[in-house]
Amino acid sequence: MGAVLRDISSTEGRLAVTAAIALLTVAVGWLLLPKAVRTGERTVSGWLERLLDDRLAESTEGAIETLRDGVPSSFLLRLLVGLLQLGLFALAGVAVLTLWGRFELVVAVLPVAENALTVGAQVVTSAALLGGAYIVSDVVETYVADLSADSDRITAHQEQLLTRLAQVGLLVLAAITVLGIWGVNLGGLLVGAGFLGIVLGMAARQTLGSLIAGFVLMFARPFEIGDWVEIGDEEGFVTDITIMNTHMRNFDGEYVVVPNDLVANQAITNRSREGRLRIHMEVGIGYDDDPDEAAEIAEDVLDGIDTIANNPQPYAIPSGFGDSAILLDLRYWIDPPTPQARWRSKAIAVERIQERFADAGISIPYPQRTVSYPPETDDGESVERIDGDGRPVDKSV
Repeated sequence: MGAVLRDISSTEGRLAVTAAIALLTVAVGWLLLPKAVRTGERTVSGWLERLLDDRLAESTEGAIETLRDGVPSSFLLRLLVGLLQLGLFALAGVAVLTLWGRFELVVAVLPVAENALTVGAQVVTSAALLGGAYIVSDVVETYVADLSADSDRITAHQEQLLTRLAQVGLLVLAAITVLGIWGVNLGGLLVGAGFLGIVLGMAARQTLGSLIAGFVLMFARPFEIGDWVEIGDEEGFVTDITIMNTHMRNFDGEYVVVPNDLVANQAITNRSREGRLRIHMEVGIGYDDDPDEAAEIAEDVLDGIDTIANNPQPYAIPSGFGDSAILLDLRYWIDPPTPQARWRSKAIAVERIQERFADAGISIPYPQRTVSYPPETDDGESVERIDGDGRPVDKSV
């Protein structure tokens, strides 16, 4: 083509060919290239949807929509179109210079263009790798969410952790590949990262302990989101479980964050795990009252409370001798276990048992103390007596 262009010697011919090259370049660069790129993108999207199965196709469809409508995808498409337009304009410039006998300028600029082309290829490849990792991470997140929805064995905590691990792994792999493309010495980088990891590990032992404890909690599964738990001195409902912390909402409406290393090192009471909870109460009756009658009345009261489960049956038995009363041990179950059911059942039980005991003439005595004195003597001697607190009192007769 250079030989053909050099054969055009007249100025009018060169002007006409230059105008034709310019018009063709503008028509192809500004009209055909964008449409061709978008058509190719739709073709690839459709091919991927047909290639993958239904479940993964839905995830891929969401990722493709992100690629088509999102800011990063729009940037990549514009970048691709711009690079193609730049190559077309450069080719048109070479043709015009050759037409006017200035090809030596092309030869002089060629080394610079080659370096620019190499750098541009590295930039495009790096952007494609990072963009691909971003898209695949969205696909993985959607796929894991669908898999978790179809399986009862994967909890929300495990779903979140698996998603984050997969996304971090993809991004790390993409970053290492990009560094290799740009010629970064990965050996020296890994050695430096190893020393940095040792320093950070010593400085952040508690943070690393929480991280490891988060993995332990994921596999041990002592509780799940929504469970009513007691961890150390904190009690409430679990609202979220992350790799580092466990989030709770206590009964006062306060937001509590407990590091996972503290969770793993304390006793955990899960009141929701078994689906029911036994409540223990204690009431005292007078020593002159009949324990069997009182126990029968208490059981009848517990049977009539809606929030108390009937299987197993609630029961009340005499459990011991108190300082001022015979103690009755009341035990019953609530199903499902909730703080509201526990508080409501206790409040109703106390109110109704007190009423029924009063109707039956059964007393609930106050704490009492009996004080006795030794008999007085007639010879006027001083007698040591004991007061109600056990202290000696001297009194002359």
